[in-house]
Formats: sequence, structure tokens, C-alpha cells
Amino acid sequence: MGRAELVQELKALRKGRGLLGRVEDRVGPGLRSACSVSEADGTVAIRQKVAGRLAELAAHLPEDLRVTVLAAFAICSEARQPLYQERIQWAARRVDRDPRTVRRRVDEAIDLLAELATGTSQEVSSPSRWHTASLGVALVLDRPEPVVLEQRRVVADQDGLRALDLAVSGPSRQDLEVTVLYGGTVADRGMEASDRWGYEVELPRPLARGETWEVAVLFRLPSASALRPYLVCVPRQPCDAFDLRVRFGAPREVRTLDGAFQRDVSDPGYRGRPQAVGPSGELHLRFQHLAPGLAYGARWADRS
Repeated sequence: MGRAELVQELKALRKGRGLLGRVEDRVGPGLRSACSVSEADGTVAIRQKVAGRLAELAAHLPEDLRVTVLAAFAICSEARQPLYQERIQWAARRVDRDPRTVRRRVDEAIDLLAELATGTSQEVSSPSRWHTASLGVALVLDRPEPVVLEQRRVVADQDGLRALDLAVSGPSRQDLEVTVLYGGTVADRGMEASDRWGYEVELPRPLARGETWEVAVLFRLPSASALRPYLVCVPRQPCDAFDLRVRFGAPREVRTLDGAFQRDVSDPGYRGRPQAVGPSGELHLRFQHLAPGLAYGARWADRS
């Protein structure tokens, strides 16, 4: 697969409805190879694999290029207008640049995506070693010490998978009590950023390609103030389904974040979709086909 051919395929794919169009007819051989699309894959699988891989590669780009190119392909949930030029207009407002500049940045981003997809870096050019088939997160806030239960079912995409690389953002490491309930043991990888703690779940045995595994991790916090007023999943690898439950204990004003950019999660100017929380004070949200690097979850009014 040549870089020039992949660039041409990407430029053709961005037209019209982007990835929301008839992808089975518009994803060429280069993209199929880069995104591990097989002959047996149908429309939904092709769209999911291509969107996931492009979002994964775009995570390595500067933010302005990442925003514009995810909008160009209609991967970002806010930029799913039916015409390419409408998505360019959205991105222009988003990055505060004129549409002509945004078009040039989309071209630049596509060149870089093709370079990453065909490059020699194993970390960037190869598909993920595993992906998440389902993720369930339950947050209980109506108690003195909040808890978060995370249950994950993963699928190995390569032979010999021995550990799952994960991370938690928000609470400081000293505020977190972490317990693996089943599926492996925790290994501390230290702070990856000022507000992100990295860890691994080491599996009891290596997994073969295509094998599934389930892991449950319990997080305890000292108080509600240790948690920011939102909970989102920003997958590093493709995630097929995310089920989120939050128990507030009382009605609360909540906004849903569905494919938002990470900087929007804590931005009060980003409104999201209103979500009703009934008298029981419980919230239940479901998301499907999550793209790596984008945020899915909920943000609520801070009553502290």
C-alpha cells in the first residue's frame, strides 16, 4: 500500500456524507488494509473499523488538525452534516479560522494520517493489540465515599496479549483506592500527565488472537469533592459499547457528551445534550461504536 494511493482514497472518502455514506463502496483497498477490514465485514463493521482507526491515528496530530480532519470525515458527532462543505464550515467556527484555511489543514492532516498509517512506527502504524467489546461503568455518588465500578470485556487482536494498558484522569492518585475484583492484577505505570494516572491490568495468562477476557476494577474515593462533575470514557482503542450508570440520589441537571472533543468535557461553553434525571436520581446512558480519542459520558451541575 503506497502513501499516495492512501491519500487519494482518504480525499475521496471525505466527500459527501463522509463515513456516514455508503462506505462499503467508497473504502478502497489501501484503507481496507490500513483499518483491518475483511471481505466478510458489512457496512457497520467497515464504518466502525475505519472511523476507529482514523480517530486513533488522528490522536497523534496537533489539536487543530485533529479537530478539522475528524469533522471532515464526519467522525465527530457534532459534525455530521450531509455535505463536506457544511462540515468545513463547522470546523472553521470551531478552530476560529476561515474555511479556506480549514480545507488546507484537512489536506495537511490527511497527508499525515497516510504517513502514520504507512510508516514504520510499530506503536502508530499497527492496529491495537486489543479492543473493548463492552464497557460498563457505575458511579455511586449518594454516599460519603463515592465508588466507581468498571467492568470491561476485551478482545485480543494479536496473539500473546499479557496486559491491558489503561488510565484514569481527574482524581489525584493518592485519592484513589484501586481494587481488581477479577480478571488480573494492577501494575502502577505512574503519572502520564499532571492529571492522568496510567496503570495496567496484568492478565493471569496470555490471550490468543480473537480470545475474550473480562476484568472488573473498583475505585474508591474519599469524598465527592475528589471527583470532577463529569464522567466520560475517552477510549485509546476502539470500543464497541459503553454503558454508563450514575446514582446521584436526587434529581440533577445533566448533559450528555457523545463524541465530544476532550477539551469540551470541562468547558462550560460546550452544552451537550440535556438529559433528564428522574426522582430516583439515577442516570443510565448507552453509547455504541466509540471512536478513540473522543469523549462519551455525562457532565452534571456541580453542587459543591
